[in-house]
Amino acid sequence: MKLAQLRDLIAIVDHGSLRAAARHLGMAQPLLTRSVRALEQELGAPLFERGPRGMTLTLAGQAFHRRVHQIVRDLERARDELRQAHGDGGGTVVAALSIMPHVGMLPAALPAFRRRHPGVRLQLIEGLFPALEGALREGRIDFYLGASPQKPPGPGLTVRTLFQNQRAVVARRGHPHRHARSLAELAALDWATPSIDYRAEDDLAALFARHGLPAPRIQLQAGSALSLMVALAGSDLLAMLPRQWRDYSPVGEALQVIEVAEDLPAPDIVLVRRTDLPLTPAAEHLVDLMLRAAPGSVAG
Repeated sequence: MKLAQLRDLIAIVDHGSLRAAARHLGMAQPLLTRSVRALEQELGAPLFERGPRGMTLTLAGQAFHRRVHQIVRDLERARDELRQAHGDGGGTVVAALSIMPHVGMLPAALPAFRRRHPGVRLQLIEGLFPALEGALREGRIDFYLGASPQKPPGPGLTVRTLFQNQRAVVARRGHPHRHARSLAELAALDWATPSIDYRAEDDLAALFARHGLPAPRIQLQAGSALSLMVALAGSDLLAMLPRQWRDYSPVGEALQVIEVAEDLPAPDIVLVRRTDLPLTPAAEHLVDLMLRAAPGSVAG
C-alpha cells in the first residue's frame, strides 16, 4: 500500500468521479483506475460502487476512507511542520472562526501572519463548533477559535477559554428605532440571528428572559456574517452580535449599534484543538497573533 494510492482514493471521493479526480491529480484516468484496483485487491474488498452518477464508497470504503483521510492529513501536517521549522515555508493552515474572531481578531493578525509566512496557504472557515467538530477531529481543521458551544466537546479535544464577551444590538444605519435606550423598546420588533449553536433561538430567548422580556420574533437566521450583514442593511431587522462589530469599519457605513442600557453577555470565546496533535509553527503563530489582538490580550 502506497501513500499515492491513498491520495488517489481521497481525490476520487472529493471529486466524485475518476475523470474529475484524474484531472485534479494531473494524471491519466487509466493510471488512476489501476491504482484503485490495486488497492482494492490488496485490501480484499471493493471500495467503490461504480454507477452512472459517478463513484460512491461502499460500507467498507467509508470505514477505510475515514482512517485514510486522517492519516494523509497528519502526514501532510508533519511535512508542513518540518518545512516551516527549517524556514522553508509552504503548507496550509486551516482555521475555523466564528463571527467574533473574524471581525474582532483576524484583521489585526492577518497582515503580520502574511509577512512571516508568505508561502503558507491560509484557509478560513466561518462556522460554529458543532458543525466543525468532525473535521477538527479528523485533522481537516487545525483549530477552532470562536463562540463556546453549549455542549462541551468530547475526549480528544483540548478546550481553552480565552475571555468573556459582550453583545450589542445592531441595525441598519438610520433604523427608525436607532434612538432606543432599552431592550424593552425593541422587544416587539423582528429579529435576525446568527447561529450561535444549533439552538440559536433558545439562546436569544434566554437573554431576553433574563431581563423579564418575552422571546423575540426571529424572522431570519443567517449561516454567515455576509448573509446577516446583507439582511440587516436591507431591512428593519435587528440582531444581537458580538460587540466587536462596533469597531469593524467595513460595516460602519451600512450598520450601527443601538446603545441599550442592559448587560448583554455573549458566549465565552474558546480555542479548541486536538489533544494528540501539536499545531504546525505557522498555525501556532496565527493563534498567537489572534490572541494578541483579543480584548485585554490573552496571549501567552
